[in-house]
Amino acid sequence: MTIRVLLVDDDPLVRAGLRLMLGAAADIEVVGEAGDGAEVPALVRRAAPDVVLMDIRMPGTDGLAATEALRAAPRPPEVVVLTTFHADEQVLRALRAGAAGYVLKDTPPARIVEAVRRVAAGDPVLSPAVTRALIGAVTGAGRDTRRARRRLAALADREREVAVAVGRGLSNAEIAASLYLSVPTVKAYVSRILTKLELNNRVQIALLVQDAGLVDRES
Repeated sequence: MTIRVLLVDDDPLVRAGLRLMLGAAADIEVVGEAGDGAEVPALVRRAAPDVVLMDIRMPGTDGLAATEALRAAPRPPEVVVLTTFHADEQVLRALRAGAAGYVLKDTPPARIVEAVRRVAAGDPVLSPAVTRALIGAVTGAGRDTRRARRRLAALADREREVAVAVGRGLSNAEIAASLYLSVPTVKAYVSRILTKLELNNRVQIALLVQDAGLVDRES
């Protein structure tokens, strides 16, 4: 299966570099480019990408606004944010909006290609270590503790335990070991949590748990 990718960056040289590195992969096709977030909705409708590589800082409509608009639409493509910063409030907002992760612009080409493949397969591009670092760097930004706790109240006890473990940045294997579950069972719980809470990926679970103060209280 070919992964269809849309490139969004205001710098033509960056787009050219991304097109070159992604075009070298046999299973990836670049189906369009945009230099402004305002161009993205029409391009997405026309080109039907699976993944959008989105620069977060652009003049006009920036990548954050474009990501929020895309992820609010029915059956949106996955979004990977391109940034020069490891963790800041804009990256956090993009993840809250449903971006599947982020990559730094100076990431080696092979890792960017792998990030596209992982996101297309349904895996967020944030390792547990990066999740912990991101949450630690932006704790409190846009936090609504009462609302987060109301949402998490919909979970059964075991689902809540898994959610808190995700919020700590643990991998599925680490969660399985700590809760005496199998890895497939953990994956099933994560899927159930995503469905119940109407979230896109485990990064959003982690952020919601952090907002609720459960990691602070139960760590």
